[in-house]
Amino acid sequence: MAIEEILEKQREYFKTGATLPVSFRIKNLLKLYKCIRRHEDEINVALQQDLGKCQFEAFTCETGLVLMELNYMIRHTPAYAMKHPIYTPVGQCVGSGFKKSVPYGNVLIMSPWNYPFLLTMEPISDAIAAGNTIIVKPSAYATATGDVIERIIKECFPEEYIAVVRGGREENQELLKQKFDMIFFTGSQSVGKEVLRHAAEHVTPVVLELGGKSPCVVDSTAKIKTAARRIVYGKFLNCGQTCVVPDYIICHSSVKDRLVKELCKQIAVQFGDKPLENPEYGRIVNKKHFDRVVRLIDTNKVVCGGQYDLEALKIAPTVMDNVSWDDAVMQEEIFGPVLPVLTFETYEELYDLFYNKPKPLGFYIFSEDRKRINETIERCAFGGGCINDTIMQIAINSFGFGGVGESGMGSYHGKAGFKAFSHEKSIHKKVTWYDFPVRYSPHNKVFKFLSHLYLR
Repeated sequence: MAIEEILEKQREYFKTGATLPVSFRIKNLLKLYKCIRRHEDEINVALQQDLGKCQFEAFTCETGLVLMELNYMIRHTPAYAMKHPIYTPVGQCVGSGFKKSVPYGNVLIMSPWNYPFLLTMEPISDAIAAGNTIIVKPSAYATATGDVIERIIKECFPEEYIAVVRGGREENQELLKQKFDMIFFTGSQSVGKEVLRHAAEHVTPVVLELGGKSPCVVDSTAKIKTAARRIVYGKFLNCGQTCVVPDYIICHSSVKDRLVKELCKQIAVQFGDKPLENPEYGRIVNKKHFDRVVRLIDTNKVVCGGQYDLEALKIAPTVMDNVSWDDAVMQEEIFGPVLPVLTFETYEELYDLFYNKPKPLGFYIFSEDRKRINETIERCAFGGGCINDTIMQIAINSFGFGGVGESGMGSYHGKAGFKAFSHEKSIHKKVTWYDFPVRYSPHNKVFKFLSHLYLR
């Protein structure tokens, strides 16, 4: 069926009000939850085919997080969908006010390839909870996972409620020509700008979950062994193909040598002496991205890793030392298993540096200096982050997740996800048994009284 026909069917379905009752939303969240559980083995196989993910990583980083979000929404949607009273000033007597979240209507969700199940199903869960109809466009690069997503959606929902559109760039362009009530996009900054340009044609609200070069600061007070272990976990999860991974380390010069040594040791501990032969270590999604990441590796600066296997599309966890801001690896988001290490001397140097850089999606600081930690969080702009850890901010439902500036706009997960797919109406309700006379003409006699009343 043509995209225009699907969208028109969804508009007609939304107009009936079928998606508005909270009971309808809960029923469909439960239906999706049970269907995902039935298809878990298929999801695991698909993620292995697309990205080489092992079963543990498939569950902890994709399926499990989706099930957590569905559980969260099943529990909290009734409260989020209720009317919430608002304070009404005395000047508006006799009346009251409330806020009411209502669905945007027909929404488009465009998802990426790096977490193809999570970053498709999690926003779908939020959109269902908020009461929308949905057209979802999975990435063309993760075809096996896209197939499973399509089967699950078709098994659970009629097309006039939730529909899947497959394809590549041509289908993306066709979708973006349509008028939606809201667009949710996860992906690269370049494509995000294109989405925003198309959305502007129809003044369509958007949530953009982008990426960027997220820094990891390690200062002289940090516990180096703990820092290295947690950085290695976060950086090389999903073979570095995560939008919030530490893109690079910038550490105090006094601890750099110790940190680099410990990073190499932790890579061996977590991935073995031959990571390319480790069945639990993933791969790059396709040859195009494999070639791009390999070009970023300067063999003269590699202190650990650097090996790769073209046939398997695998690149070993790689650490590069003595990196400068002019190196190729610092000119773009790496989105692969390559970790450059730079140094700094003072925090003021850091603040000046980050002030002039694009705002990242994630920010990580390893330090035992509470004053410096608080100061850094206040003075540096970023979407979200961790103190003495990496990437774990994205795994907590009660944390809104989103970027700022070049790394995106809007947020989701939990309550933030419900709000992302809702418009919050403010309503003033007036009684009819009394009419306050002072607002009606003539005004001369009551002006002083009224101005005093409103300024209280």
